[in-house]
Amino acid sequence: MHVTAKADYAVRAVIELASSTAGSPRKVDDIARAQGIPVSFLENILTQLRSTGIVRSQRGPEGGYWLAHPPEDVNLAQIIRAVEGPLVGIRGQRPEEVEYSGSAEALQDVWIALRANLRKVLEHVTVADIASGKLPASVRSLTRQEEAWQTR
Repeated sequence: MHVTAKADYAVRAVIELASSTAGSPRKVDDIARAQGIPVSFLENILTQLRSTGIVRSQRGPEGGYWLAHPPEDVNLAQIIRAVEGPLVGIRGQRPEEVEYSGSAEALQDVWIALRANLRKVLEHVTVADIASGKLPASVRSLTRQEEAWQTR
């Protein structure tokens, strides 16, 4: 899986918002500086996250951004889908929508299995898990496998 800069920035911005106090909004500049994200990218990302209900905003001198939900209710898959669309797409289609014939017929099953495995991680890791540094045991066990650290 290729994680785009946009998806990475979105996840990092939401994690940064999770570390904020609930009563005070965070300015775009503050979030950008804290995470090393270009402000122009971050503004667009936060707009997308707001339109999908992951963050909320307030205008004005006291304005900024907050999480719209508790961090334990927001998972990585939701954030990535908000800025990138479906987790696995094949030529702009979902895996269940593609059809192959002949020797490539089983390829659809590969794409569906890939999506299922991505979901196992991305839908089970919440913003709260990352912000607290306490990942689910199933994810931690994956990182302990030697092949997880090998570049291919």
